[in-house]
Amino acid sequence: MSTQPTPQPSGPSSSAPSFVTIEWTQPEREAAFHQWLSAQADAHGVLPQTVRPASADASFRRYFRVDTPTGSCIVMDAPPEKENCEPFVRIARLMQDAGLFVPRILAWDEPQGFMLLDDLGSQTMMEVIQRDDPQANHGLYMRALDALLALQQSSRPGVLPAYDEALLQRELSLFPDWYLTQHRQLQIDSTQREMLDKTFRTIVQRNLAAPSVYVHRDFMPRNLMMPRNPDEQRLGVLDFQDAVYGPVTYDIASLMRDAFLSWDEDFVLDISIRYWERARKVGLMDHEGWSQDFGEFFRAVEWMGLQRHLKVAGIFARLTLRDGKPKYLADAPRFIHYIRATASRYSELTPLLRLIDKIEGTEPAISLAFPRLTPGGKA
Repeated sequence: MSTQPTPQPSGPSSSAPSFVTIEWTQPEREAAFHQWLSAQADAHGVLPQTVRPASADASFRRYFRVDTPTGSCIVMDAPPEKENCEPFVRIARLMQDAGLFVPRILAWDEPQGFMLLDDLGSQTMMEVIQRDDPQANHGLYMRALDALLALQQSSRPGVLPAYDEALLQRELSLFPDWYLTQHRQLQIDSTQREMLDKTFRTIVQRNLAAPSVYVHRDFMPRNLMMPRNPDEQRLGVLDFQDAVYGPVTYDIASLMRDAFLSWDEDFVLDISIRYWERARKVGLMDHEGWSQDFGEFFRAVEWMGLQRHLKVAGIFARLTLRDGKPKYLADAPRFIHYIRATASRYSELTPLLRLIDKIEGTEPAISLAFPRLTPGGKA
């Protein structure tokens, strides 16, 4: 997952553009951008006068859409002092080689941080999901699994950075550092700190036990695109620049415990089982009985999801309090619900659950989906 979840709302369609003025805080960067974009007119046929915002981002990257005589392209504005585009370029090639539908890089001005990309479409998977009818989205999620499994099957060690103990712990620290102390104004005492440290060590240990594959790190409907070409069955994949090599459980947890959308347990289990069935056929479930026992696998998914939920709650607090983007913290209750639901199912997470209930003013969670489980999986 990226260090900051990146929503991808669509921009105006090239067939009916709405030309909105692009705001710039640095006149010299604005001038450099327009000079660079004009140069792309000859090389790639873009029409500079049609450039307009295409999507928002939780980072310092911005995306614009610009028309061509036959369609449109996407322009990335990534100030080099704040954003490193090299991983995006490298991982885009890796994903293309794996058969994923990702943007082609048409032009890249590395020193200035401008990039011209294929336009995969203006509609995300999130925008076509029918929230009130989970099964109506079954086909969409099967296409998402196609992309995920293609990525995972192409995995090789030593290519992407490791999703190791240090990174997992660093991400978990965002929860106490930003959500608890900054957002909830909790003064963490020594007992609470000891409990959090112990809990985080357990979470990391459980997650590092899983087999490693390529991990997108933010694999969710806002980062999956509906292709414009009706003959293209693959969903477009975006926001992959922070991909790592880590637990096979991460991206399915990200997909089914979405940052901006919640499904009931039946639908989560339905899609997760279908992923498990397909993954074990291609050898991704050859680990401690996972290939024979969906329950063992799904428990690992829950532990991986817990790490993500704690991290993202902290990130959303940081985006609001440090970066002035309050819309993200509005989704924090969704993650607190995920955290409480998982913590209620495992006895070693009871102290964390009690702390969450105390600071949120919630009632102790009672799980109806699974019995409370010990580390060995016994009820």
